[in-house]
Amino acid sequence: MTKTIIELNKADLTLGNAAASVHVLKKIDLKIGEGEAVGIVGPSGSGKSTLLMVLAGLERLDSGEIHIADKALHNLNEDALADFRGKNIGIVFQSFHLIANMTALENVAVPLELANVKNAFDIARKELQAVGLGERLSHYPGQLSGGEQQRVAIARALAPSPAVLIADEPTGNLDTETGRQIADLLFSKQAERRMTMILVTHDPALAARCSRQIRVRSGEIVEDSASTTKIKEAASA
Repeated sequence: MTKTIIELNKADLTLGNAAASVHVLKKIDLKIGEGEAVGIVGPSGSGKSTLLMVLAGLERLDSGEIHIADKALHNLNEDALADFRGKNIGIVFQSFHLIANMTALENVAVPLELANVKNAFDIARKELQAVGLGERLSHYPGQLSGGEQQRVAIARALAPSPAVLIADEPTGNLDTETGRQIADLLFSKQAERRMTMILVTHDPALAARCSRQIRVRSGEIVEDSASTTKIKEAASA
């Protein structure tokens, strides 16, 4: 049996205040095993991106529990949570989030240096070579194509050798061919390193490449391909 690496118990979250508040996640229960590739899908406003941010340790629950790699994230203070995230969770965003005045090498190395990782620049160089950017180390984000910038972001996410890789619309800002290349890279690295990967996407073809798909609607999981039946009929959600 595959070991559970991520577990949510009655995860509940409301964003905003008073009349502007939105009940985004509604007591979600979820287990994800080591090495799974999980695609989270659903309409805009369904809560899928917020769910991803909770799994990335970037959004705190109002109530419920979240366990990742045997650590109870809901019990950690901000410093401990940031330390855990930096060592265990790699994050790739749709819009790259690179620092404009740093080279590709610096963008990958600096987070490692801040985490007091030895040989940060050696690790960064190796990771950039692994994503096909060995000749672009000294280039700044503005000198790189969108696909190259996303490769830098992937190298940065992989550099700490995380147990979990989180990707939020990783191909959303790319053309079809470049998006396919980035998807190929993500899935090859996930398989090579046996990481757990969770991605949010609007692209059915990208979601279909995952070993498991979870559909979210109105803050609830309405379908999980790990189950033989729909949790809720989407039409009634």
